[in-house]
Amino acid sequence: MANVLDLRRRIRSVKNMRQITKAMKMVSAAKLRRAQERAMAARPYARMISSVLVSLKRRIEIYDPETFNLRHPLFITREEKRVLLVVVSGDKGFAGAFNSNIVKAALQFAGDHPGAEIDMEAIGRKGRDQLRRRHAIAAYTEQTGEDGHPVQVRSARKGPIEITGDHPGMLLKLEAPRVFELAQNIIERYCHEEIDAVYIVYNEFKSVIAQRVVIEKLLPIIEIGHPQIAGAVEPTLKEKERAAEAAVSAGVPLEPADTREADEEARKFGTANVDYIYEQPPRELFNGLLPQYISSMLYHAMAESVAAEHAARMTAMDSASNNASEMLQMNRVRQAAITKEIIEIVSGAAAV
Repeated sequence: MANVLDLRRRIRSVKNMRQITKAMKMVSAAKLRRAQERAMAARPYARMISSVLVSLKRRIEIYDPETFNLRHPLFITREEKRVLLVVVSGDKGFAGAFNSNIVKAALQFAGDHPGAEIDMEAIGRKGRDQLRRRHAIAAYTEQTGEDGHPVQVRSARKGPIEITGDHPGMLLKLEAPRVFELAQNIIERYCHEEIDAVYIVYNEFKSVIAQRVVIEKLLPIIEIGHPQIAGAVEPTLKEKERAAEAAVSAGVPLEPADTREADEEARKFGTANVDYIYEQPPRELFNGLLPQYISSMLYHAMAESVAAEHAARMTAMDSASNNASEMLQMNRVRQAAITKEIIEIVSGAAAV
């Protein structure tokens, strides 16, 4: 049985822990506001590049008139024997079930494709660590290419699911050049038919109470400007209520900012039914903008995932602070009950 000194030490520890969790909650709330602003700022660019591509698509021939094949390889659909899954998790913990939900969705996706070879690209340390404990890491050997330069050649697969790459720290400082480099690598692998389809699993964030884990198909492109959602996991009503309570206590707005006017302007950009004069041929512009389009989709997913991670951490720290307060309240009630019993005993003895 714990003595008085142990109880005092435990109470002091709980108080200190509550101060830490409250501070972490406010830090996450501040970072959430900045992450929301960054995600919102990236949306007009994605809308505009989609509008320009749609406009260019009307002015070029997507199909070869002689072979009737698609001219650009990113539109070619193949049987999904080899699939790349980009898993966007967080780099830090203390975010409740945020990272485990992402990994669970990725593993569920792999289970739904039993006959396919799944390659996984891990964005974020937490997802990478969990995936590495379950699946093998792809091995590469260095060989000399035809031009005499060394090239990385992939060794034989160790299983149906392999981790082909990881990018820790990318979300801590999200930069467009790094995302574009990743997009270029994915596009090259798809064009060389190393993979037949590309999916990304991330946490879609609209507001604190409007977010979900989604699996979105990036390649092949079916329709520009329309996301291909292959699966989604909605939060429970209890989780939404808990997130709303944490947001209200931290002063974070529950409703997303109204961007309908800006979105409508972005959709109209370059889509008027007029004959635009381009400096370069429309086909060159179209082929040059497609990698930027894929990069914008990746950047959009990562920016929303960062915001969702801060929201999840804010909610988790708010729950921890409330649990600590409840524990201290229970201790005060227990002390009051003990004091009352002692007073009754002393009063009874004095009466005798």
